[in-house]
Amino acid sequence: MKKALLPSKRCAVCGLPFTWRKRWAKCWDEVRYCSERCRRSAPRGKTQAQRQPERP
Repeated sequence: MKKALLPSKRCAVCGLPFTWRKRWAKCWDEVRYCSERCRRSAPRGKTQAQRQPERP
């Protein structure tokens, strides 16, 4: 298959385009990052300790 015909997305962290890979065939809709490095450096939500309100 020609690479130009494959679907592509933009990475949520670095913004670079990346194309479909066979290992992503079953979960392409859920893929957000171009690499493991970008996935690890993605900003996280609040930690569990920050979510719970302090008790006086």
